[in-house]
Amino acid sequence: MLLKNVPYRQPGLFGLIHSNRDFTQKEAWGKNCFNSSFPASLCSYLYSLNLENVYIKLNSNLKVEHSSISTENFYGIDPNSDNLFYAFETQFTPYQQYLIGNLPGVDLVTQARDSGSCLQPIEIKLTALPDNTTCEFAEDYYGCEIVVRPDTIVYLACSIVENFRLNPSTIAGAFTEKLVNITDWTEAISVIPLIPDMIDCIDAIALSLIDVQKPFLMQPIWKTEGKSPRLVDNCLDVFVWSNLAFTRLFIDLAKIEINTYGRIRNIARHTRTIIWLFKMLSDFSINGYFNHGRIIDSLSYNTKNDKAFAVSGRVTHAYMTSAALRQPRITKQDIKRIILGGGQNLLSPERRFDAIIFNSPDIFD
Repeated sequence: MLLKNVPYRQPGLFGLIHSNRDFTQKEAWGKNCFNSSFPASLCSYLYSLNLENVYIKLNSNLKVEHSSISTENFYGIDPNSDNLFYAFETQFTPYQQYLIGNLPGVDLVTQARDSGSCLQPIEIKLTALPDNTTCEFAEDYYGCEIVVRPDTIVYLACSIVENFRLNPSTIAGAFTEKLVNITDWTEAISVIPLIPDMIDCIDAIALSLIDVQKPFLMQPIWKTEGKSPRLVDNCLDVFVWSNLAFTRLFIDLAKIEINTYGRIRNIARHTRTIIWLFKMLSDFSINGYFNHGRIIDSLSYNTKNDKAFAVSGRVTHAYMTSAALRQPRITKQDIKRIILGGGQNLLSPERRFDAIIFNSPDIFD
């Protein structure tokens, strides 16, 4: 069955035939739903056009590089398959075995309908291009802000330790004696001097997994005319970060600080994220599991846990710069082929992208 040939007389999204959201109902188009369901549909739409997602991976020099990944390989199943189920804001239950306490939900889990098996956990960040820090730049230097939840770091750790699930002790060699013997993780003064060693440890683990890195986070972009609310003609595309490439967003910031000042001066959000990830990996290497809730709650270092970290478009541009960032491949007129059956009329214009579509009826003429 070709999804692009399915007629829509009711509100819906391209390709999302089976999901835990009822798109005929207004609540499925609210601000907390649209930012994950629309990207999932956009990925399926790319596949229907024989286009692949831009894949941001890590290479053996610990630098990011771009390739491409099909939505089929990303989702773990053909997006045209009637066997695909989109489970939004759901636990990826295979990861529960690595945790003490309840596994948090992830934005999207693709599932096989016939077996009920979980195929792929996907974090989703629908991001505006440009952001507030790059909107005054020349178009070639536009970038997107990414804000990351603590739960995303839990899934990042799980995606890494999964490679060692049969023998957790195999990663123990990456942890030096002085790191294993930290006595008080809650005191910044005890931890700060060891952050460079934590970075080296995470890098060593990443290098050992280069050939088995996996897609982790979907980052669709929507591009406007500078900071105006008007979409440009070529306005949509999808970037996919591998789990290892994603670590560069916070590790590289710490490396810049070390190279500039010779040390880590204090625990900012991105350095705290390094500590969280390191502690999760370290505990797993010893116990075969980690207590994510305890790690995040106890290692706050006087900073709120509402988010793990955020990076501005000035930072992300270097990782994402590409033809797709300069001129996204999906046009404004394609939106009416993604949002179907009058679904735009059910949007609650509380977020910028929702509001732009809601206030752009000409797209659907």
